[in-house]
Amino acid sequence: MKLGILSDTHDQLFRCERAIALLQVAGAEAIVHCGDVTEPEIIQACAVLSCYFVFGNNDYHSVAALREIAEVTGARSLELGGMITLAEKTIAVTHGHLRVEERRLLARNPDYFLSGHTHVAEDRRAGPTRFINPGALHRARQFTVAVLDLCRDELKFIPVLR
Repeated sequence: MKLGILSDTHDQLFRCERAIALLQVAGAEAIVHCGDVTEPEIIQACAVLSCYFVFGNNDYHSVAALREIAEVTGARSLELGGMITLAEKTIAVTHGHLRVEERRLLARNPDYFLSGHTHVAEDRRAGPTRFINPGALHRARQFTVAVLDLCRDELKFIPVLR
């Protein structure tokens, strides 16, 4: 199973739609948005596939609207952070601005830890966990998303043109 990962869209709907199209071409079967969504239209766009998302530090003013669009589209809100299991892999997701959420999720020893917040793409391992930040679609040197093949443990960063 391939998982599309994006973060820090900051209401850049057009760029987000292009990114989702690229993720679909890469074979993504589900999408995880690592926060700083800011507008419900972003979740609506992501929900063309199974969609999971968390709230980031720039989502506080739109939490109610994001919850509402999740209900309408079938997207799953993980609130400030949560765990999902796909392809028999445990995946922790949080935005990355709250250390208490990071500690809580890491205590569960996930296979993958997905976050955003820094607007910088990252892929590293520490112990049993692979940490992935897909980059950002706003205020970044290069706009990127990522696709993760959960069965092969292969990650590919995909540039999204301005």
